[in-house]
Amino acid sequence: VPAGVPRKPGMTRDDLFKTNAGIAKGIVEACAKFCPTAVLGMIVNPVNSVVPAMAELYKKKGLDPMKVIGITTLDVVRANKFVGEITGKNPNFINIPVIGGHAGSTIMPVFSQDKIAKTIAEDKIAELDKHVQNAGTDVVDAKGGKGSATLSMAYAGARFGKSVLAGLAGRRRVECAYCKCDVTDLPYFAQKVVFGEGGITEVLPLGDLNEYETKRLEEAKVQLKLEIETGLAYAESESLA
Repeated sequence: VPAGVPRKPGMTRDDLFKTNAGIAKGIVEACAKFCPTAVLGMIVNPVNSVVPAMAELYKKKGLDPMKVIGITTLDVVRANKFVGEITGKNPNFINIPVIGGHAGSTIMPVFSQDKIAKTIAEDKIAELDKHVQNAGTDVVDAKGGKGSATLSMAYAGARFGKSVLAGLAGRRRVECAYCKCDVTDLPYFAQKVVFGEGGITEVLPLGDLNEYETKRLEEAKVQLKLEIETGLAYAESESLA
């Protein structure tokens, strides 16, 4: 579901929420009515707030909130690409989990969990981390208000879609995705999940984090908590027809 208006320069993701939540709700409402067991891949920004809002509306309706999933694959694709550029390796053989959320400091690449990324000097990691976080804003600024990331998002969406389809066909696939879960003390979080028959069959643990990543996780959670609360408040005041 890539519906909604794109972010413009100077626009916060919160400004976007007011417009895009209503657009997302119309589509999610139709899915709840006509294909209630379908897997919904949400690209509607701000993902950190829209997914909790829509998943809770699904739950209110008596449907499975785990069917509403935020596509964060683009963060993984970017992290893999940037590490490939630095190390001179093929990004197809790099697999960096990106956890947390899908905006600003909530985007947290776990470089220490990839064998190629962990060869990068420690003093380069903070800058690389920021590069992954800000990549979306860099594109918005570069396009000067004429849109946001499109081709890279299409590629990431296709990768996510292929994994979901493989899972539905009985072939296990692991991707990072943003969904309702309890891996942290927050009700929604992005981490590795297993796609199988019916959609997400398992949410995987975060795994080992180094000292820098442990500190970053706490920072990411502060912002993410507020953005989740925006979505939950919306779901409380609305319901699906």
